[in-house]
Amino acid sequence: MSRVSPSVGTGIALSLVSLALLGIMPIISNLRPAVMGALPFAFALSVWQLIFALPCFAVEYRSRTRGIFAMSLSSRQRRRMGGVAMFTGSLFGLSTYLYVIGVEQAGAANAAIAIQAYPLFAILWESLFLKRRKTPAELTLTALLLTALYYLGTDGTLRMSGLSPWFLLALGVPFLWSIAHVLIKEELSSTPITPIQVTLIRVAISSVFLGAVLVLVLPSGAMLGFAALMQPMAVLMGLVYFLELIVWFYAVRHIDVSLASSITTPWPALTLALSVPLLGDRIEPRQVAVLVVVVACIYGLTLVGLRRAKRINV
Repeated sequence: MSRVSPSVGTGIALSLVSLALLGIMPIISNLRPAVMGALPFAFALSVWQLIFALPCFAVEYRSRTRGIFAMSLSSRQRRRMGGVAMFTGSLFGLSTYLYVIGVEQAGAANAAIAIQAYPLFAILWESLFLKRRKTPAELTLTALLLTALYYLGTDGTLRMSGLSPWFLLALGVPFLWSIAHVLIKEELSSTPITPIQVTLIRVAISSVFLGAVLVLVLPSGAMLGFAALMQPMAVLMGLVYFLELIVWFYAVRHIDVSLASSITTPWPALTLALSVPLLGDRIEPRQVAVLVVVVACIYGLTLVGLRRAKRINV
């Protein structure tokens, strides 16, 4: 398959669709039956992602879109790509579990805002690997963003003793996502692998990873996993998550990960709005205030980054 010509407009449009899908995912996760644990649910939704990915892969393959399977790879390339696939698939499997339990324990609104630390981690990895030095404006915005997240994590007390471990657990989701996405972005840029192929490989490895953990950790893990697969919310979550992955991977084929993630930044506002009528949650003023600060900081960081890139390209 020929490489896709990047289109900024297409990337932005796809990122907006991703925003809507991201906003409803925490709601779906917390609408699952109370008796269903986080680990079986994470496994079940991963399996359903795989189920939804298989027909799309078959259609793409029959249309002669071979992608990565059309490449003649050396043994070294196969080992490298296999290693990246196994590593990122495991990261995504772990992040799926952290996502489900983080949303459950920290609350849909708090977890959604915590996950907004994603651009912060993405910028961190880009800085480390690309050796980009931070400007005073970037350092100031980063400090303000971290302060806002810390304020929310302590329920407004600003005391370390009040820092919620579940909020910290929710922060593990963007941390793992950022590592995996940076690695996958490199594969999308340097190989003809398609987003559907990336998604299929990712969810297949995640399903195996979570299935193994489920069987090893819980005595009746296999039965719990099978029961979770039959739950409508697991099916719905798998479908929405699958669609978000496809849309996201197509978006980052057109624009940078940091820009795409910045466009999706306001999605917790949708989660906050839906959590009141659907989950019966109560939204605190500090949650809205922190979200406004976080969104403003992320947009500020994005603007600074774009201006710097413009100066470099001139």
